[in-house]
Amino acid sequence: MTSPSLVSRSVLVLYTGGTLGMVETDQGLAPGRDFEARLRQALTTLPPARRASLPEFVLRESPDPIDSSAATPLDWQRLGRAVAAALPDHAGVVVLHGTDTLAWSAASLAYQLQGLDRPVVVTGAMLPLEATGSDALINIELALRFAVQPELQEVAVAFAGRLLRGVRTRKRHTQAADAFTSPNAPLLGERVDDDAVLYPGRGLATQQRGAPRFELLDYEPLSAGGVARLVLWPGIQAWQLAAWLEDNRVKGALLEVWGSGNVPDDPALLGVLAKASGEGKLLAAISQCPLGGVAMGHYAAGRGLAEAGVLSAGDMTPEAALTKLLHLLALPLPDAERRQRFLTPLVGER
Repeated sequence: MTSPSLVSRSVLVLYTGGTLGMVETDQGLAPGRDFEARLRQALTTLPPARRASLPEFVLRESPDPIDSSAATPLDWQRLGRAVAAALPDHAGVVVLHGTDTLAWSAASLAYQLQGLDRPVVVTGAMLPLEATGSDALINIELALRFAVQPELQEVAVAFAGRLLRGVRTRKRHTQAADAFTSPNAPLLGERVDDDAVLYPGRGLATQQRGAPRFELLDYEPLSAGGVARLVLWPGIQAWQLAAWLEDNRVKGALLEVWGSGNVPDDPALLGVLAKASGEGKLLAAISQCPLGGVAMGHYAAGRGLAEAGVLSAGDMTPEAALTKLLHLLALPLPDAERRQRFLTPLVGER
């Protein structure tokens, strides 16, 4: 249960790098350092009433801040463990992250931190903190306000005045300030005037009761490409699919198929999938369409997927589906249990 005293505790802010903390160099924008001093200086520019109503926070800076395009499953693992270790001492945690792979990290954190009883809010920015017109300060301010709301008991993304479920979030635009969306799930909350407002009944507080506690797994054995992401295209050949799936290093794969779950009616191609699935490789399918989900078998062209042992990822995002495959493959489970867990909503991902 959440202690009533949680709201009086500080928020931990973890700075991992990304655009919001970058500075100009001779080679272009690069991760900057001494971010705490820079952030506290920026906060002095807020109107006094808004500044006074912000929660206290402590900031921990990564020794090696990175551009998030360089993030790997091992970075997700380190981040999950850092958040889990810090949670008992704080009302919530804010993760400052680059936008390129922010949705991937948020999804992975959700699986690692199942059963959360307080907020973990991930945010970033499209422009550096000191840049003219930057969105960094307003996004951080929003994240801090949501991070002290005990009703929020999950990993969420605060961006451009909105709060999204972390495991339902996608980056949809390369430059726009509202770069993130939640295509198949409603918002968890929004900024209303100067307040951060949660929408009742949309969070995981009730759904996660009795859920397993944190699963801080070792991703090392899968970190070098153990799970592949394969986007089908017209004319794809069985040998091309086999080049990936017959590699012993590949333990699972996410297939991006057409429409509601369609693939070519090609016995050779379906045979490659069936062989991989029969060998215990965890295969799942999502739609290439940004909205809606996979319903394999609705068309005859999709029945072959199910017959080959490919699991439906429903309306999950690619980020949520792939990080779930990796997470489940890191668990010491029999194949049948692993497949069942993929089909089961764990943290509101489907």
